[in-house]
Amino acid sequence: MKTAMETARAALMPSGTFQLERNAFGKLALVDAAGVSHTSVVPVRAFPIQAPHEGISIHNLDGQEVAWIEQLTQIPEPVQTLVREELASREFMPVIGEIISVTSFSTPCTWRVTTDRGVADFVLRGDEDIRRIGTAGGLLIADSHGIQYLVRDQFALNAHSKKILDRFL
Repeated sequence: MKTAMETARAALMPSGTFQLERNAFGKLALVDAAGVSHTSVVPVRAFPIQAPHEGISIHNLDGQEVAWIEQLTQIPEPVQTLVREELASREFMPVIGEIISVTSFSTPCTWRVTTDRGVADFVLRGDEDIRRIGTAGGLLIADSHGIQYLVRDQFALNAHSKKILDRFL
């Protein structure tokens, strides 16, 4: 009986792409269509905010691309899970759901927000650390430590959060 990983390899190899598995050290290992083995590879999203499941590049230790995934949902599930797990362990971008308070309407100031990971406080150094992304009202807010907070849709926030945000935009 084949394991899920062997089934995933069999499904990938006829198309001439790659094999992907987690090695004994917990790192991703890739064997490309030419049979060349690459250890400790990492997936990187081309468009992490606007198209998180499209255009995923697999890089080796030297930063060279060794494989390309056009659409994550088009690869077999065991390999999808490996890629998703690795991306989740490398990416940290809390999503703001509510702005609770700010210490001042001039910068620098401390923001208290509710995110998908709980309540967080961060320091906003300047108005230029709030960037508009996309056309759907998305924002990226960088704190003083370089952590990026995502607002998926500023227009979907509650009235209190919008009022605070309007003072900085």
